[in-house]
Amino acid sequence: MLNRAARLRQLSETDQDLIRLAQDPQFGRWLEQVSATGGCAHPIQLTGSTTTRDAGTGEVLHHYDTTTEPGERLLIRCRNRRATVCAPCSRIHAGDTFHLVRAGLVGGKSVPADVRERPRLFLTLTAPSFGAVHRATADGERCRPRRHADPCEHGRSPGCPATHDATDPLVGQPLCPGCYDYPAHVLWHAYAGRLWKAFTDNLYNHLAARTGRSRSGLRRNVRISYAKVAEYQKRAAVHVHAVVRLDGAHGPNTPPPAWATAEVLAAVARTAAAAVRLHTPHSPALGEHELRWGAQLDARPLRAFSGREGLADDAVAAYVAKYVTKGAADTSAGLDHPITGPNDIAAARLPAHLRILMGTCWRLGGLPELEHLHLHAWAHTLGYRGHILTKSRAYCTTYGALRAERADHERAAPDYADEPDAITDAHWRYVGSGHTPGAALIAAGIAEDHARNREISREEINRSAVD
Repeated sequence: MLNRAARLRQLSETDQDLIRLAQDPQFGRWLEQVSATGGCAHPIQLTGSTTTRDAGTGEVLHHYDTTTEPGERLLIRCRNRRATVCAPCSRIHAGDTFHLVRAGLVGGKSVPADVRERPRLFLTLTAPSFGAVHRATADGERCRPRRHADPCEHGRSPGCPATHDATDPLVGQPLCPGCYDYPAHVLWHAYAGRLWKAFTDNLYNHLAARTGRSRSGLRRNVRISYAKVAEYQKRAAVHVHAVVRLDGAHGPNTPPPAWATAEVLAAVARTAAAAVRLHTPHSPALGEHELRWGAQLDARPLRAFSGREGLADDAVAAYVAKYVTKGAADTSAGLDHPITGPNDIAAARLPAHLRILMGTCWRLGGLPELEHLHLHAWAHTLGYRGHILTKSRAYCTTYGALRAERADHERAAPDYADEPDAITDAHWRYVGSGHTPGAALIAAGIAEDHARNREISREEINRSAVD
């Protein structure tokens, strides 16, 4: 008959780890820590202490250290926004994003409620065409019908008679990779942030021209605030969704002039985007590229308190919040981790179109005249190096403020650090991250319970609202 040690060795690594955890005298406290992180999949492990003293008397008001914690470590959330990396933390990030965007639309979080009556738009700016790609169609419409067109110089037909649905892997792929302008695609991504800056500058300039005011005079009367999110299209080109709000000169606390309307802002947005032109540095290998926004631009007003036209504020905020949890790999437009060289690109399980884009990015990153773009570091995102969500300073609150507010709400002990006569001395050190196999299984169960509880609470709230 096998002894206990031999029977344990026959179990899987996960089962052995579960037994080890359950038999630990501090299992209960460890479970509390994991629950406090919401079942974070890759928690940060810290060791250290925090001591708060009265500045006048030296009396210790509060002291905490990790010497009595399991493994002498404290677990905190990883705060990763990507759902594929950590679903619990991505849900929190999505919630923060929803409240951040919504506050800039309807008020709250230090933003006055009357911003909802300001001129506001939901804009979509796209990338230009870099070459013909297969497209999803509906109602039996063909992809690109070309009956009598001659083949391109690479011998490929410039048309496609097929009908593609949205799940067809051909959608977004070039009809002819040889004709597709891969360098322009990568450079457009690398300059996307500057293209947006040029667009917002043009908004002021075109608004001044349309209303017969000087540029300096206009800036003394209005302020444009925004929050924008980047999204990869099927062709692996980024397009930008943005909430744009027109305020008075001092931001959300002042209303704009009476002549500033959503219709005026929408008209100016179209001309401002069309006028953007940027030029890349001349390269002996590439020449010079002119970069601009695509011809497709959508500008829709957002619904005010009494209005029935336009998009709903909550729907826009929910859309933005849903997208920020996705990484490049989720949208099949790259990888979620940097690459170290061409071998990583060749080994990546990606369509040929994406591998060519990543390879082009890596090749351009070796050109001295493009060194300032750091394309090697951003080859995994096809050259795009901006944050998924960015906002102007005056739009609304910040992620940091929202996290601090949540921490204050969750904190059980009094926060002596906010007292004027208190001095806090903190010493913390990073010692690791992640879970062991058994701990990961328990954390996943806790995260699932939290998600189920949130869903039940949401259903109860909706039921109460209906009743």
